[in-house]
Amino acid sequence: MRVLTPELLDGLAADDPRAMRSRRDLVLINGLMRQQAIMAQALLNCPPPHVWADLGGGDGRFALGVARRLAKVWPGVRVLIVDQQDIVTTETRTGFEALGWHCEVRRGDVFEVLPVADIITANLFLHHFDDAALSRLLAAVAEHTGRFVACEPRRSRFALLAAHLVGLLGCNAVTRHDAVVSVEAGFTAQDVSRLWPQEGWRLTERAGFPFTHVFTARRDV
Repeated sequence: MRVLTPELLDGLAADDPRAMRSRRDLVLINGLMRQQAIMAQALLNCPPPHVWADLGGGDGRFALGVARRLAKVWPGVRVLIVDQQDIVTTETRTGFEALGWHCEVRRGDVFEVLPVADIITANLFLHHFDDAALSRLLAAVAEHTGRFVACEPRRSRFALLAAHLVGLLGCNAVTRHDAVVSVEAGFTAQDVSRLWPQEGWRLTERAGFPFTHVFTARRDV
């Protein structure tokens, strides 16, 4: 059963030193979880989009890492980073431009600023919502896109053990707390599929080695 506990990072200002350090920790953790590679592999099966929206995209570095893996087969994409804060740096925007892509930020509550896009993704974002709110979000996503891919924490003993050990990587107190509660709020089996609007969609849900839970939805044509 999922257990939701508020994450400390969500309650910190963007310029709080603890938040800035934790975001750097997350870059490392994303790498160890292979999140960018797992997401890019899942997206390879999708037709090249004109518009790609990444929910809870934060500083955009995750999306940029995915973009660098897909740029040869996805030319000229418009990337929309959807987040409550605009913390995408000039360096990150320049990174997208170097690929021939364009990056924009849609700042605000996801329910209010959710854009229409060819593909919508979420990385370590859905687990912040309880089932009622998540069901509402997924219904909104289904109305705004034909393809959706989410890479979330996998709820397992192995992942929970690893989460308790992130301090060995030098992660700060915020990250150490949030890593554990993220896994406890994560997904397994068909947790996401059962909340998705079922009619007219093809859904898959699987483990992504080593600690990721992957959900994909494709509208039937």
